[in-house]
Amino acid sequence: MYTFDPLVPRPIDRPTEVPLGGLTAEQHAALDEAKIFVGPADPADRPAWRETLDRWREDARVRHGYVGSAYARPQAAWAARCHTVAQVWLWDELLYSFEEHRFTPERFLADARERFGGLDAVVLWHAYPVIGIDDRNQWDYYRDVPGIVELVRDLHEAGLHVFVDYNPWDTGTRRGNDDVTELADVVSWLGADGVFLDTLKKAEPELVARLEEARPGIVLEGESKLPVERIEDHSSSWAQFFADSPVPGVLRAHWYERRHMQHHVRRWHRDHSEELQSAWLNGVGVMVWEVVFGVWVGWTARDAATVARMVAVQRAAGDVLLEGEWTPLAELTPAAEAARVYASRWELGGLTLWTLVNRGTEDWTGQVVAPGAGGRFVALTDGGADTTEVTVPGRGVAALLHLAEGTPEPEWLAPLLTELARRPHDPDARFPHRLAHRLPPATPTPTPADAATPTPGTTPTPADSGLPHDSRVLRDSGVPHGAEPDAVVVPAGEHVLTVRHRARETGMYQGAPYVDEWKPLPPRLHDARTLQRETALPVPVAVAVSEVTNAQFAEFLAATGYRPAYAHRFLAHWVDGRPAPGTEDEPVTHVDLDDARAYCAWRGGRLPTEDEWQLAGETGELHRGTPAVWNWTESEHSDGRTRFVMLKGGSDYRAEGSDWYVEGGVHAPDHSLKLLLPGLGLARAATVGFRCAWDEVAR
Repeated sequence: MYTFDPLVPRPIDRPTEVPLGGLTAEQHAALDEAKIFVGPADPADRPAWRETLDRWREDARVRHGYVGSAYARPQAAWAARCHTVAQVWLWDELLYSFEEHRFTPERFLADARERFGGLDAVVLWHAYPVIGIDDRNQWDYYRDVPGIVELVRDLHEAGLHVFVDYNPWDTGTRRGNDDVTELADVVSWLGADGVFLDTLKKAEPELVARLEEARPGIVLEGESKLPVERIEDHSSSWAQFFADSPVPGVLRAHWYERRHMQHHVRRWHRDHSEELQSAWLNGVGVMVWEVVFGVWVGWTARDAATVARMVAVQRAAGDVLLEGEWTPLAELTPAAEAARVYASRWELGGLTLWTLVNRGTEDWTGQVVAPGAGGRFVALTDGGADTTEVTVPGRGVAALLHLAEGTPEPEWLAPLLTELARRPHDPDARFPHRLAHRLPPATPTPTPADAATPTPGTTPTPADSGLPHDSRVLRDSGVPHGAEPDAVVVPAGEHVLTVRHRARETGMYQGAPYVDEWKPLPPRLHDARTLQRETALPVPVAVAVSEVTNAQFAEFLAATGYRPAYAHRFLAHWVDGRPAPGTEDEPVTHVDLDDARAYCAWRGGRLPTEDEWQLAGETGELHRGTPAVWNWTESEHSDGRTRFVMLKGGSDYRAEGSDWYVEGGVHAPDHSLKLLLPGLGLARAATVGFRCAWDEVAR
């Protein structure tokens, strides 16, 4: 009986054995379903193995009527050479500056050039994991982003292609047109080059046709294994959770059609060497994904340097990899074979390229092929020396080039050697820990009493926030400051809290929640979890019984003239700058953290932390407004790449139909939600309000 072990590949992830000799109809069909064809351990079996793969490909192309329509489109030819693609959260702090309220592609791309040798494409990930906090749908999370068209333009000008993300499971938010129409419109409007099919292996023919009409040459990239018959109209696929054999095997989709580009990825792994080696031997690409839905899963210096060396060769020798004769598990010297060094050989027009990998952990240096007669050998990754002796680093890659007698040196060789000299192998395989948290601790330092009232013309800043705040013009209103008379007082001292949450891919306070797991599945994902937190309050804290209402926030605006630093979506539910009739006593929403902080500072207080909110809520004395809304807290954090905040309370709104949504409904005080923070006003939601807190020393 199969027992799921998250740390080992599932049966569906494992490579498929290749029968040697003639194939039955059933065996042909079984190979159709492969992710990777197992590489035979015995070198004597490899010629027959390659012959079997040739026969399967010929038979499969006939059975499926293959003509390669996706690859005849000149606008889509770039996909066959797209070797590195990054999946990036729109609000990754390398791509977006919360201080400047603008996208910073120059900073993101400089980091990618420095560590990975640059990128060929990027997936702009937009809605998940925040979608479901209110009724905004996946299209809103693109269309409502100021400057996103310019961001796509800047990425194009930098030489990258841009994928957008399609979430077919988004059926429970507000409805517009059908998904096909909406996606085609977004693709056309943004000028996107490709669509990443989240949770889908393939798009249906109608979607393929409509997207092609909207954006000729659009590239569709499915998640995981693409059915062999759909290689016809999908020019790319995501090789997620593909386990290789001990002797490296062959990717089925790329063997079927060389122009079909695949991107290897094991999102939760800290060691990417195996999928990098598979990509290198198959002439395909990788997905660079360091921030997985808000969780830092950084790449080691070794693996990043390996990517940089790989793409340098792949870009330079792209014609050889695409058009040359490919011999997987090519014959090497017995010494190389004994050291678990393997290679693919690629031959085109007098050039022969060996892409080499070392499955062992120790560096190996030796002659990988016999010198032979005539021509010139160039050890590409060994400084360009004229030799067949190559160093293949442990868990790393190398490359050897042969120029046949009379073959002119390709124009790309000298620049390639220069680039490779800049990209030496880096043996550092240590996991790069997250950057130090630079935002406030769970319990901020008490605010001095004389700092409770903002000085006219300055910004009220929460105590010890650690965040830069933009200037705002505030006028002293003369309104009395201090805690509300009926506020719930949480006593000073040590407190132990039990926190309940739903296990999501975002994790909670820790690092990667699924370290080195292949694919988190229920009950590892989406199940209810508990954890304990300890907190110490240096002084008693008073937490407002009720949330701030629309009427109270209107009073604040009238008294102070407050204007947010970036106003997009600010009080979007109001009419003509005022609460809609009948909503004055409802909790104010469509405000972000800074808006809430400004109000609380005007009241002489601040936002409560998640711990203070929970301790007050567990007294049973906090009131929930109507409709119920989530509450902002001062528990905002950043690991240098992702900003997030802990929300409390829950809301009446609930997006139904998918576990991928933010959980809705009203929750007990011990429930916390980790919400990734978007910028440019998108954090202002219809279902998030706030209440204030006061340190007792400030009363």
